[in-house]
Amino acid sequence: MERDPNAFLREEYEKLKEKNLNWNLRVLEGPSAPRTVVDGKPVIMLCSNNYLNLSNHPKIIEASIEATRRLGAGSGSVRPIAGNMGLHMEVERELARFKRSESALVYQTGFATNAGLIPQLADKGDIIISDELNHGSIIDGVRLSRADKAIYAHQNMGQLEDQLREADKKGYRRILVITDGVFSMDGDVAQADTIVKLCKEVGAMTYFDDAHGEGVLGPHGEGISAHYGIEGEIDVEVGTFSKAYGVVGGLVAGSQDLVNYAYNTSRTWLLSGSHPPGVAAAQLEAIRVLSREPEHHKRLWDNTNYFKKELQSLGFDTGDSVTPITPVMCGESKMAKDLSDGLYKNGVFALPIVFPMVAQGKARIRTIMNAGLTKDDLDEAISAFEKVGKSIGLI
Repeated sequence: MERDPNAFLREEYEKLKEKNLNWNLRVLEGPSAPRTVVDGKPVIMLCSNNYLNLSNHPKIIEASIEATRRLGAGSGSVRPIAGNMGLHMEVERELARFKRSESALVYQTGFATNAGLIPQLADKGDIIISDELNHGSIIDGVRLSRADKAIYAHQNMGQLEDQLREADKKGYRRILVITDGVFSMDGDVAQADTIVKLCKEVGAMTYFDDAHGEGVLGPHGEGISAHYGIEGEIDVEVGTFSKAYGVVGGLVAGSQDLVNYAYNTSRTWLLSGSHPPGVAAAQLEAIRVLSREPEHHKRLWDNTNYFKKELQSLGFDTGDSVTPITPVMCGESKMAKDLSDGLYKNGVFALPIVFPMVAQGKARIRTIMNAGLTKDDLDEAISAFEKVGKSIGLI
């Protein structure tokens, strides 16, 4: 038998193209800013995770440059060996202070956090209970665990309670409940207070991936525990520097025991090079900016409330969103793609989210608000939505 070991690569990609499920990458030709250039066209950016526009903050940029000049372009190693710099430790101390947690640990990425930590928290003889709409990085982290798995319908607290009682009755060694904090495609927020209460009743560990809540939820962007006033009650609070903080990297906040356990057992942390000095310095300054300059957080929410209200007044369906993630529900994939194409032609960059990223018939444009957008920017974007939405029969 003559075997071509690489033939499947093209075959599988062609199948994706036939189903219109392939990504055609556009090129960002400027900074990730409220107004930028994509594929040579000036656009209003409505699909970046740079919620607070901190990736363009002068203090954060300068901190990164200064640290690079002083400490070099790279760390030289993984943190357990020779790559643990004073800057890394300082970031974690500042992060724990901001999050009002006992301790914190920084990973290379948010994905690496979930992939490397979840399998260490639940193993054979344990059970993981997950919300059905959890992020793909959670799903992959759960798959890497040898624990039993259960899934509850999205935000269905009655079903979660039943599964917790059943798990308790079966005598599992550990019960781990995992959910997103803010759900990335719908913009709704997990019922953290209820989940924590239910888990305490059976001694289950709570794990919240607050990637889209960091810098967004809470009085000053401290995250989901501050949003609900339950600081210190979530066992594992995971997040990222790659969104509202405007930099890159994953994070964990919780007890000192959790941090000690994670950096001694989690292989994505142990076996990946640590962040370069410029990245660590930018992370540190981003936390400080968020702490000292509350105007960014306020503008984000002012913009969010205005944009969401105006879209709804035009007749657009924004789903169950209560956050700066505002989906514009379109139903069929073609409608979402037509809306996105029309918006781009009118100077607004907002991409379609279609099956299999969301369920069949649930295609949407996912918009994400930015604190740096002006009212004029928002009005221009809203006008484009109205024009294109009417032309394709969505409103």
